[in-house]
Amino acid sequence: MKPIYIQISEWLETEILRANLKEGERIYSQYQLAEMFNINPATAAKGLNILVDETIAYKKRGLGLFVAPNAKQFILHKRRSQVLKQLINEIVLEAKHLDVKETELMDLIHQVFNEIEEDKE
Repeated sequence: MKPIYIQISEWLETEILRANLKEGERIYSQYQLAEMFNINPATAAKGLNILVDETIAYKKRGLGLFVAPNAKQFILHKRRSQVLKQLINEIVLEAKHLDVKETELMDLIHQVFNEIEEDKE
């Protein structure tokens, strides 16, 4: 399980990716998040600070926290380089345990990718 403050920051990132929060738009305050998720405001603040530290959000003194320019692109890049790499690592390790060859694994990936594309249509 991930700590709640990380879950909060990831939820806000997802809100940005889904365009529910747009560039320049005000982000929920720590007190709003605390009420929404029934958590301590300090925990919510830790989640918000992650976004500031990663330049996904910026503070306007006295006004609150706002979505930074290019936040969506930054999140996409971060998730592609970190999350996908971790998932691929787990898949490759499991494939090796099951004695699945690289070509078989790639064929399976192509098959699943095509099935998902077909479902979109």
